Amino acid sequence: MPPVPPQRGGAQAPSVTQKLAMGAMMGGSVGVIIGFIFGTTTIFRYGAGPNGIMRTLGQYMAASGATFGFFMAIGSVIRTDAHPVAQEIYMRSQMRPMIIARQAFRRPDQASSQ
Repeated sequence: MPPVPPQRGGAQAPSVTQKLAMGAMMGGSVGVIIGFIFGTTTIFRYGAGPNGIMRTLGQYMAASGATFGFFMAIGSVIRTDAHPVAQEIYMRSQMRPMIIARQAFRRPDQASSQ
């Protein structure tokens, strides 16, 4: 298998709209799953009501998915949006410390006694 060709210009960070869409998709999928769980539990406990099982379950899933997706989208943009200088300072603070070997050093009073 041939090696992957190098990319020019380095890796590109996702744009704000890509971050927003990714957060909305992640939040929406988690919200739909949570809505399915809570909707199923509610239908088992209290019945489907006049709308029927599928419509009631769909309403729970849609409401939960939309709500959680909205907040996750906003949160992902806020969390990843930072000033480049602040990002550089953070990246430098996460670097491992550089250890330099100690050089032989003689004090002037020790050099004259030999």
